[in-house]
Amino acid sequence: MDATLDTTLYTPPDTARDAEPAPSLRETVYGQLRAAVLDGEFGPRERLAETRLAARFRVSRTPVREALARLLADGLIERGDGGFFVTIPNLTQLRDLYELRVTLELRGIARALDDPSVRHDPAVLKGELDRWYAMRERPPDPDPRFVVQDERFHAELSRASGNPALTDALVAVGERIRRVRMYDFLTPDRVGTTITEHIAIMEAVRDGRLADGHRALHAHVGDSMAVVLERAQRAMTQMALHADRL
Repeated sequence: MDATLDTTLYTPPDTARDAEPAPSLRETVYGQLRAAVLDGEFGPRERLAETRLAARFRVSRTPVREALARLLADGLIERGDGGFFVTIPNLTQLRDLYELRVTLELRGIARALDDPSVRHDPAVLKGELDRWYAMRERPPDPDPRFVVQDERFHAELSRASGNPALTDALVAVGERIRRVRMYDFLTPDRVGTTITEHIAIMEAVRDGRLADGHRALHAHVGDSMAVVLERAQRAMTQMALHADRL
């Protein structure tokens, strides 16, 4: 299992971005700090100090301060004693966010079931399926950052259904629970099961077996809140054990 794991943060395609000017310093700092937060580079009790971050990004404290304010508004960090810290949802918040995630996930296929005129984009499905076929041939080693690949699959499946707002909402929810979900991919069997289930779901949608795809996706993301909470509790325990090793 020697495949290289691509952990680039998923961003939904947007052709309009190609025509945009280079990002400003404040946008660059915000983007880099946001990526670091989402990628688990800061421990759950590590203070995000303006001075240290400014030195890290080789900028003044002003763009760092603005980036922290934006991340606070995004819900990715929170204000605590002595400064800002990465937000770690509690179990009640996780339950609510997981419920929203399941709703958004299933809606991408349900809208095609409800309206026969809705068609999933075959090019999007093929592109994502090819990635997972390659991973099935050469499975990556267990790694918390495999969550990025998982998020991309679900975002691309949603994007193929043709509702960009639905996809944007799903991506946003995924980012808020990533710090917990990333510790669900620490064993080879978990990674292997995810690859197998992703392929089965997307093949069903590709082949027009939408009801089968909907059922498989429902089972995949979890149709029992008790199971979701149990996984979340285990993931949070793993996060506490491994936070300092990232």
